Amino acid sequence: MKKYAAPLLLLAVFEAVAVSLWLAKGNLFYLFNFSYIGCSIALGVFLFIRKYTHARRVVQLLVGLYMLVYLGLICGENMQIEGFWYYLFTGVFEAATIHYAVAKIFGPLLFGRGWCGYACWTAMVLDFLPYKTPAGPRKRLGWIRYVTFILSLLFVAGLFLAHVGNLERIMFWAFLIGNGLYYAAGIALAYAFKDNRAFCKYICPITVFLKPMSYFSLLRVKCNKEKCVSCGKCKRVCPMDVDVTDNSRSRKHGTECILCMECVKNCPKGAL
Repeated sequence: MKKYAAPLLLLAVFEAVAVSLWLAKGNLFYLFNFSYIGCSIALGVFLFIRKYTHARRVVQLLVGLYMLVYLGLICGENMQIEGFWYYLFTGVFEAATIHYAVAKIFGPLLFGRGWCGYACWTAMVLDFLPYKTPAGPRKRLGWIRYVTFILSLLFVAGLFLAHVGNLERIMFWAFLIGNGLYYAAGIALAYAFKDNRAFCKYICPITVFLKPMSYFSLLRVKCNKEKCVSCGKCKRVCPMDVDVTDNSRSRKHGTECILCMECVKNCPKGAL
């Protein structure tokens, strides 16, 4: 049973969040929401342990479609960064602020950028494209993520300063248009750079939150140096260019590991 400790731990964490928010907010939705996400993630990790090839894709679809279709399109919640700024400015701890606190601000202290690998509805689509691993070296374009981060903040701040009415409706349309732009940019970059994850590396504003917190992540891929034969296969299959053979927290692109486990699956010596 020891090998199933990880999915059980993750399920317990999400259930603790679910029950805490349900009792604190008096809203049964939070119990359902975080229980569903926790069960989906635990299922994916369980399937990975059982060596099911598409374990991560199962979680991506279960969580990504739930957040995109149900929360976004049906419930009208903007779960993107604009929605986070909106709820933050209104001083309400609801929807996007809770989502960001759990998945993208404090959660990464436990599971790093697991959000990017298992739940992001943008990456869910981009990972269907043919360029699973980057065809060339990383471009020096990471500064763009800070531009999109600041622009999202200025957009919402401008709406509040201008006292624009019907902000909830505007946030819904921002969700629709923003998603469309994200998908268009992500697909274009994937084909231009032959890299499905180019959008994540260069444009996604969420990484501004994720990167510093992921540095301290408890769940990390580690290398058993005694088993490693330095074949380099783990580096070749990594979609985020992480040097997983280096166990230090300052390893190359270490804060960008999405825990996809491609390196673990492809290591010929089981060193990871």
